Amino acid sequence: MDNKSIKIMCPAKINLTLKVLNKREDGFHNIESIMQTINLFDYLTITVEQSSSFSVKLSGTSNEIPYDKSNIVYKACLLFAERTNLSAHKIDIFIEKHIPVAAGLAGGSTDAAGTFYGLNALFNKPLNRDELHELCAKLGSDLNFCLEGGRQKTTGRGEVLENLPFEEFSVSLIKPLNLGISAKEAYTKFSKKQAYTDELRTNFVNDLEWGLIDDYKELQQIKTRYPEAVMSGSGSTYFVCGQEFENEEGYWIKNNLHSVPYGVKSYMD
Repeated sequence: MDNKSIKIMCPAKINLTLKVLNKREDGFHNIESIMQTINLFDYLTITVEQSSSFSVKLSGTSNEIPYDKSNIVYKACLLFAERTNLSAHKIDIFIEKHIPVAAGLAGGSTDAAGTFYGLNALFNKPLNRDELHELCAKLGSDLNFCLEGGRQKTTGRGEVLENLPFEEFSVSLIKPLNLGISAKEAYTKFSKKQAYTDELRTNFVNDLEWGLIDDYKELQQIKTRYPEAVMSGSGSTYFVCGQEFENEEGYWIKNNLHSVPYGVKSYMD
């Protein structure tokens, strides 16, 4: 076949609520969260062509992510090829990055879910929706949500979805420029704090914010200035609904975004 291309829109997510229930035997935590996709997108341009051998090449606009086999998009390509017994092809993916890295906005997860979606479309849909969800659950906790999008109640480690009625609302984001927090760090600090204090978490919509805020003055500054702001996921991004953040040096700010009723999809849809 000649080379074929598709462009995929990969929306960011925010956690409207996030409660950590307990630690699982597999090392993850059971959570209960209401997640919502918003109109902040990474864009993937995926090109495939037949080749004498199988290969994956990544490139993109960000200097904060690796373009090698440690990238979750690369891992998604391998998983898709293995699951579908893909013949020798060259897969080329250009990642146009707009979602901040290590920000609690599912930037990596949505790109990986978009990779599954895009490859499935390019190869004439060898996998049905349930099979795509199986691949998503294998690779990470937020991919299933990113595949579906809209508003969902997520349980398990985040991969079990219950569709909720969509509500349109505006949302603004703020993130300290030089602070990224991994999910592993957030859950570790939550567990440690939970072990040594009975300080109430009920004042926090997001349990991970409660677990992290004592350790980062940048998060404390956001919360002091905007008490109604809520941290998304494992941070370090905060959001407010229906208002804007004032421009401030040292912070990445996106005002006047809004909720969207979909997950990853083709740019042409």
